[in-house]
Amino acid sequence: QVQLVESGGGLVQPGESLRLSCAASRILVWRTPVNWYRQAPEKQRVLVASITEDGYTNYADSVRGRFTISRTSATNTAYLQMDNLRPEDTAVYYCNIFEHWGQGTQVTVSS
Repeated sequence: QVQLVESGGGLVQPGESLRLSCAASRILVWRTPVNWYRQAPEKQRVLVASITEDGYTNYADSVRGRFTISRTSATNTAYLQMDNLRPEDTAVYYCNIFEHWGQGTQVTVSS
């Protein structure tokens, strides 16, 4: 069965960076649309970044210019590079491919 495993979350200070990874098995991230969502406490899960099969990217207004979505066929992994993090970026981040979801990774931005 398809499995998505996120990693790379943690506690950082405002202005710092993190890179989230989404390691996939039984599905090729290189050939499918990949999305990153996040869910803050007591809020709905929202889409923050996506990449199409053809490599076109799109970002939520709140993260555009600070986050970058990418993927590699070498390790069948998708990434979310997050720079200049803000306290409002605090959330659990999820990787999504079609109906498949990872378990999420916690990102906390606090001074």
